[in-house]
Amino acid sequence: MPIITRKTFIYTVQQGDTVYSIAQRYWSSVQEILRINYLLPPATDPGLIYPGNVLIVPDFSTLGRVIYIVNSGERLNQIAFRLSAPLELLSGINTIPNPNVIHFNQYLSAPAFIYEVELGESLAGIANRHGISIVNIIRANQGRPGFSIDVIWPGYQLILPMPTSRNIFVWSPLPGTKIVSGQRITGQARAFEATVLFQLRDINGVTVSEERFTTADEGAPAYGNFSSTIPFDRNPTTTRGELLVYTRSAHDGSIQDLVRIAIYL
Repeated sequence: MPIITRKTFIYTVQQGDTVYSIAQRYWSSVQEILRINYLLPPATDPGLIYPGNVLIVPDFSTLGRVIYIVNSGERLNQIAFRLSAPLELLSGINTIPNPNVIHFNQYLSAPAFIYEVELGESLAGIANRHGISIVNIIRANQGRPGFSIDVIWPGYQLILPMPTSRNIFVWSPLPGTKIVSGQRITGQARAFEATVLFQLRDINGVTVSEERFTTADEGAPAYGNFSSTIPFDRNPTTTRGELLVYTRSAHDGSIQDLVRIAIYL
């Protein structure tokens, strides 16, 4: 499964930048930046970048999540739109008190992950595998010099936005990954009494893991961190399934803030 787990930056090229200077700044590699952004023929001349280009820049010094680096003049609602995330959630998971005030070069935890394209894959196939719409994938990768809707190159790395709701975001498991009994689930939620619920179903509708709850380390209005495990109560009947993460209304018990994550069993 070509999901990248090392720390990765989403960086907008500035006037005077070169691939070499960017690599030096973020503990990266010139050759790797060229490869994963396909700054190569026939897409472009080798290493040719312009101000405003959006690059994926891997940090080889550590594992970690995706970090979005704020561009000059960029607003948080623009970043939220690019990543198909609610503005409240993006503000909340980054503890931004005023979503109208962010700063150039500010680091933001991005509700996204990085996927490396394999030979023969298409955008439609990648979207289907991960349960993410093609529209959202295209939006997240706009402005990247090696990106094309019609042709994606083996080795090219895509920004894939994660499913979210206004109040819940799941860090793991990632969409499109295979999970087993005892799989750890982690995320952030803004929830009444900090209670987050989850269950696992296969695509035949069989409940593989019954509804369980976990408690975030902070309650609303904060986005607290939560963590638990997903035990299998029965064997799945298919190899594909869906992890459901949500809260319930204190008034009528109805499901709220539902996040659906496509997984393999």
